[in-house]
Amino acid sequence: MIFRQAPLTGVYMIELEPHFDNRGFFARMWDEKELRRYGLNSTLAQCSLSFNRVKGTVRGLHYQMKPVEEAKLIRCTAGAVYDVIVDLRQGSPSFSCWFAIELSAENRRTVYVPEGVAHGFQTLTDASELLYMISVPYHPELASGIRWDDPTVAVKWPLEVTMMSERDRSFPYLNV
Repeated sequence: MIFRQAPLTGVYMIELEPHFDNRGFFARMWDEKELRRYGLNSTLAQCSLSFNRVKGTVRGLHYQMKPVEEAKLIRCTAGAVYDVIVDLRQGSPSFSCWFAIELSAENRRTVYVPEGVAHGFQTLTDASELLYMISVPYHPELASGIRWDDPTVAVKWPLEVTMMSERDRSFPYLNV
């Protein structure tokens, strides 16, 4: 696994190191020891899958509140997405800043999303699928988010939004 620091503190882009043979390749996606070596949360409590039928769908920007914040390792297993991370950590040098990376089945990139940040994505293709490896169990009473079109954050989404849940549309703006 190759770890590259993203512009937001604690966010890492992770590339596979495939071992090829005549069948194809094999590569690690999760390595507790390597995550700990970079000071990242290496607990794996839950794996989840997000399937999205339509290009232009936006999910997010989601986070789980204290005391059960979650770290996530996210990979696109089908199609492609524009993956967005927003720093919500008070006192962080990158507070209210955002970072985006294209994740696709083709590029096989993974992104590590630490506790205290919001995460969302927009599908760049029909039939996109994301695999989430999450550090804590889901707590619906602590699930929250900020608006996808928050003017303080000003995420530049690449496509027109074609689909979004009412819940995501109703999230509040970030109060800075």
